[in-house]
Amino acid sequence: MTSETFDGQGSEAVTRGLRVTVFARYDPSRSSPAQSRWFFLYTVTLANEGGETVQLLTRHWVIQDGRGRTEEVRGDGVVGETPVLAPGESYEYTSGCPLPTDFGSMHGSYGMVTAGGEHFDARIAEFVLTESSVVN
Repeated sequence: MTSETFDGQGSEAVTRGLRVTVFARYDPSRSSPAQSRWFFLYTVTLANEGGETVQLLTRHWVIQDGRGRTEEVRGDGVVGETPVLAPGESYEYTSGCPLPTDFGSMHGSYGMVTAGGEHFDARIAEFVLTESSVVN
């Protein structure tokens, strides 16, 4: 079962007891609007609220810019790690995303495996990337 919420620049989804919370923010220090480059940071918290130990193996992001162009990114782990979360444990990391527009969105999933070897995808609910002066 998956549930999710969305509040503009953040999102939350729960899949099989794994809560994935994301908060995004614009990073003006790494942006150059004159060159059509906006940079956004996002902080993800994974909280294992379920009853089994899980490990994050892969990531899949779907990134859409303000012109509707979509890019998919797949890879192993997150920020070079494949964290293992026992029940009650959490893991947090921050990463970034450059865009050619001042707004866009991201969503995706993490490929997870239980201690018993069962694979599942944990949903990352959609969140908005926007420069603070452009908030609707």
